[in-house]
Amino acid sequence: MRAWVVREAGPIAGHPLELVEKPEPEPGPGEVLVRVLTCGVCRTDLHVAEGDLAVHREHVVPGHEIVGEVVGAGPGAGRFAVGDRVGIPWLRKTCGTCRWCRSGRENLCRGSQYTGWDHDGGYAEYTTVPEGFAYRIPAQFDDVTAAPLLCAGIIGYRALRRAQVPPGGRLGLYGFGGSAHLTAQVALAQGVEVHVLTRGEEARRFALELGAASAGDARDMPPVPLDSAIIFAPAGDIVPFALEALSPGGTLALAGIHVSDFPPLNYQRHVFHERTITSVESNTRRDGEEFLTIAARLGIRPETSVYPFEEADKALEYLSVGDVRGAGVLRVGGTS
Repeated sequence: MRAWVVREAGPIAGHPLELVEKPEPEPGPGEVLVRVLTCGVCRTDLHVAEGDLAVHREHVVPGHEIVGEVVGAGPGAGRFAVGDRVGIPWLRKTCGTCRWCRSGRENLCRGSQYTGWDHDGGYAEYTTVPEGFAYRIPAQFDDVTAAPLLCAGIIGYRALRRAQVPPGGRLGLYGFGGSAHLTAQVALAQGVEVHVLTRGEEARRFALELGAASAGDARDMPPVPLDSAIIFAPAGDIVPFALEALSPGGTLALAGIHVSDFPPLNYQRHVFHERTITSVESNTRRDGEEFLTIAARLGIRPETSVYPFEEADKALEYLSVGDVRGAGVLRVGGTS
């Protein structure tokens, strides 16, 4: 099969990805073999390719927003039938026995593994997944539309919950790419007033089209104090600006898996008045099931730019520029 691998992690301009031929994977016990139809292009893929995240698997195949068709199963797998359409997310596996798993916080499992980082992902024609960590895709989402929901959507949903936005409150979104534009749609549908702060002019225009109350630069102050904020951009220097924009008692959630270092914070200016900073680590399967149900009910629709499989490296280069409208998706197999 054809697959893109991280030949050697480094700046995307140096072309760290290479298109190669690999053997078709075989599903292990409890796993299904999936023919990849589409795969979303996520910023985490960029972090894996550029080495912002430590190498967990040499020459790994990136990609973890995978929509595909089940074409085989390993011993003991029986949840899905051949021909079923499934989604494969970032969270691939947890131990199931630690205190985090047993308390409903499997996203904090120290033995967790991740698609496209610990195991080959969706920048390939086939992949495998433990059947308990795959999702059924709601029928109203086609293969391209469904892909960004599987990480950008799910992580954005968890970040929205972690941000503790009060009913009818004011939410600031810093960065407005694949995840933020889905989070904005959910928040707006729930009656939240959304303010977007991002560097890209096209992204700001897009935010206003979706219904944001305002859209400014990431280092501007929003026109009103915020009850909550989420930083999606991997830029730690934005943190002081976001904290200063919060009302007393407000919460700032950091949604990225990788963020650059923070500058010094001033306690009185940035932290006092019971402001809270929290991070977001991966997601639980419950987050995924809840989000897909909500997305189907509310009619959440990602804005997508589709790339042929052969241009996966170019898709990541475009993502690295930053002024992206919505989410990129690779068309890998025959798909709607």
